[in-house]
Amino acid sequence: MIRHTVVFRLHHAKGSAPEAAFLDAARVLGRIPGVEAFERLRQVSPKNGFDFGFSMEFADASAYEGYNTHPDHVAFVRDRWIPEVAEFLEIDYAPL
Repeated sequence: MIRHTVVFRLHHAKGSAPEAAFLDAARVLGRIPGVEAFERLRQVSPKNGFDFGFSMEFADASAYEGYNTHPDHVAFVRDRWIPEVAEFLEIDYAPL
């Protein structure tokens, strides 16, 4: 199993319509084949400057690779992520 996580901060003002539109558009990621347990999260710790997170799980590396190359993921990264995300940190986990 692989758990793919990313925390991020948007260019948009907090609570704005563009912020909400970005988070709504991200739902497409959870519908990509192989994605399990997709979550959109609000980051609440005062220990960092990120505002949101996405978390999802994959059965194996093949499912994760399928997600990375899926046209919906590629389009989301190109059309939404790159222009709208100001800063991010991606971490992928596998059980010990």
